[in-house]
Amino acid sequence: MRSRPFRRFPQGVRANAIACATLLLFAASAHSQSLETQAAQAAQADERASISALRQELDKRIQELEALKHKLADEEANFARLSRALDTGKLETARGTGGTDVNGQPLGNADGTSDGNAGNTASSTTGGTTAAPGPAVQSAQATPAGNAPPSTPAPNQPVGQAPVADTRPPAVAPIFEQPGVLTPRHSFVVEPYFQFAYSSQNQLSLVGYTIIPALLIGLINVSEVKTTTLTGGVAVRYGLTNRMELEVRVPYVYQTNDTVGRQIFTGAASNSVISSNGHGLGDVEMTLRYQLNQGGPDKFYYIGWLRFKSATGKSPFDVVTDCVTTCISNTTGTGLPLEQPTGSGFYAIQPGLTWLFPTDPVVFFGNFSYLHSFGKDETLTLRNGATQFLGKVQPGDIWGFNIGMGLALNEKASVSIGYDQSIVLPTSQNGQTVPGSVRVVLGTLLIGYSYRLSPKTTLNFSIGAGLTRDTPDLTLTLRVPMSF
Repeated sequence: MRSRPFRRFPQGVRANAIACATLLLFAASAHSQSLETQAAQAAQADERASISALRQELDKRIQELEALKHKLADEEANFARLSRALDTGKLETARGTGGTDVNGQPLGNADGTSDGNAGNTASSTTGGTTAAPGPAVQSAQATPAGNAPPSTPAPNQPVGQAPVADTRPPAVAPIFEQPGVLTPRHSFVVEPYFQFAYSSQNQLSLVGYTIIPALLIGLINVSEVKTTTLTGGVAVRYGLTNRMELEVRVPYVYQTNDTVGRQIFTGAASNSVISSNGHGLGDVEMTLRYQLNQGGPDKFYYIGWLRFKSATGKSPFDVVTDCVTTCISNTTGTGLPLEQPTGSGFYAIQPGLTWLFPTDPVVFFGNFSYLHSFGKDETLTLRNGATQFLGKVQPGDIWGFNIGMGLALNEKASVSIGYDQSIVLPTSQNGQTVPGSVRVVLGTLLIGYSYRLSPKTTLNFSIGAGLTRDTPDLTLTLRVPMSF
């Protein structure tokens, strides 16, 4: 069989074919490199997006951790401040260092009360408890940044219950009549109290009827008067809201008076002693208090109050006076009362403002007040049963202020020191100033101690020393507030 000879292509054709093949190989290689580049770029974009998402999530968790740290620091500072003044973990004191709710229920909302408490009272939480971070925060802490999933982070989860803010003023050992810490909403405070007061003074008086200590209407007489007053009673306070409380005070008074002097116009060579006493229900009082602002550490608390004093006690005009026909011009009798009164005999109203300024570790506090008595027509009862009409008697108004400082010794004990002053204006009769009636300044230095006997009961004791001649020389007060 005859083979077919091999056909040769022209040299130009072969060169073109080789060039085309080379171009096809280069094009395929370039296309392959382009696909690889695009895949690499896509992978890098996904990695950058994942890293960006992880960074955002990490920044978010860091911010949450910083917020929790600040919150924890604030709560620790608040806890440290309150633990110095009160029992750790509880602040529901009733008065003074007060007591605590047995059930441990909070006494107010975040603003201090369920209806907007600004300050009288708030919660029983002393420092609040900061909960552990929620699941989302724990995940951010436990998972390394490089291994975190690129998915969208879960929404914020609660990190615990927010602590109930305390907006009540800090408790101090009470030394003044007007306290600073109000009664929690729907809570009672029953406070039995006892007071001993003693005064001894030489007085230049008018033989007649005593309007105020060291002042008589009648003949001039120089004598030494020693007065002892025992007052026992109970005060009941009820929290209308966490910002407002109502107090009713019912006293029982026992008073003795010894007057040492020479009988006038008798030529007596020695002194005689005239003694009298009296006891019975005193003047019942009612006080309404309201906290005006929220206050806080290194901020003022303001509590406005209004006190109404009744005339339930025996009036000085109701007791028998040692005169026969008249106490103005008659020289028969001493002109002194044969029985001591237990009340003032006048209705009175007294607005005031209490302020407190806590600055660790002490608390400064004080009061401003103004007392106005309502004058009325009065008649003296004489020894023989006769009466003498005096006309309208108007006791002088009283301006008062006091200031003090309280310091917590430990979680149960505290001490306070303060100064109380009252300025008594002259008394008038029938529109004219009573002869011998002048402005009187009463100044008392007070020291008080407080000790928490139990979460619901506190023992408060105070000592007062008179700094002016018209002030009682010594005053001792014992109070035992019990919360319910």
